Amino acid sequence: MRAVVSLVLLTTVAVGFQPTAPADRFFDSQGVRIRYVERGQGPPVVLIHGYTGDVERHWVAPGVLADLSKEYRVVALDCRGHGKSDKPVDPNAYGAAMAADIVRLLDHLAIRRAHLVGYSMGAMIVGHLLATHADRVLSATFVASHPVRTWTPADEEDAEAWARDLESDTPFRKLILEVSPPGAPPREEDINKLSQRLVAANDVRALAAYHRGRSTLAVTDAQLAAVRVPALGIIGTEDPSVQGMRDVKAVMPALTLVVVGGATHGGERGIMRQPAFLELLRRFLAGVR
Repeated sequence: MRAVVSLVLLTTVAVGFQPTAPADRFFDSQGVRIRYVERGQGPPVVLIHGYTGDVERHWVAPGVLADLSKEYRVVALDCRGHGKSDKPVDPNAYGAAMAADIVRLLDHLAIRRAHLVGYSMGAMIVGHLLATHADRVLSATFVASHPVRTWTPADEEDAEAWARDLESDTPFRKLILEVSPPGAPPREEDINKLSQRLVAANDVRALAAYHRGRSTLAVTDAQLAAVRVPALGIIGTEDPSVQGMRDVKAVMPALTLVVVGGATHGGERGIMRQPAFLELLRRFLAGVR
């Protein structure tokens, strides 16, 4: 399942001044402590980050949170297993439970309906919410990934391979090799260094549990076809998930798809660092009634 590979930004944030996130807040999601931040006033927008990410890395550093908070009430959370939120090691604590965290966060903040913006893994969570809690969604934006449409025995084997890789002597080796440019495999010493950096920033036991539990994020084509909530997909031509996003568009009439030339999943040419990204997102949100 190559789409899973694209759920991580391996590059670090550029050195220098970086905007800061608002003060940390926490709420209890049926026993799991979830960290979130909030800024701005206006229609509510919930930002859901990607695999191995957090609020700072995927929303603060690219300037998304600061920009949207000029006109919207922006809420961003660290998904369970990530950032400053709790990190369960039970696979049953992931998958659909990650989507339930969003609903409980809305309840905690007394928000009836919100615009949902999901990057990478976050897009999968948004897809599940569209299928199960569309009444809580004003609009949905998939960034650099899309809903999980099927779950086959092959997907199960792949998820287990990712989990076992995280439990190996060199966690993230599979990820590092998969996202390396074709024909340019990294040296063993580079793999070890990058693995150490990723291990230092993440809880590998929690991420292994995430992989073993993510099957419950899957939705059906019939559910996607029935969606009437305005939806936008933004992805780059160089993103491994671009064909998967096009396939979703074919079964989901409510989805408007924009493919940005030359944009990658992450890094310096990543989709959220493209000038077109915020312009597209802002135009879409403003047009939702």
